[in-house]
Amino acid sequence: MLMSQGRKAARVHYLAGTFRLLSDGDHVVCAVTGAHIPLHELKYWSVERQEPYVDAEASLKAGR
Repeated sequence: MLMSQGRKAARVHYLAGTFRLLSDGDHVVCAVTGAHIPLHELKYWSVERQEPYVDAEASLKAGR
């Protein structure tokens, strides 16, 4: 997926029920699918693995 100029991935620390930005950006990249996830749409991640997921299905695949 091509990204518009000026958009960059954020560095994020994932916590239980929330996350903290470590560096500015407007999205993260799903650890399973490679899809770009806008921060305002981020709902799934693993605290243990420190990985974001685009949806519940991707989070289940990561846990296998």
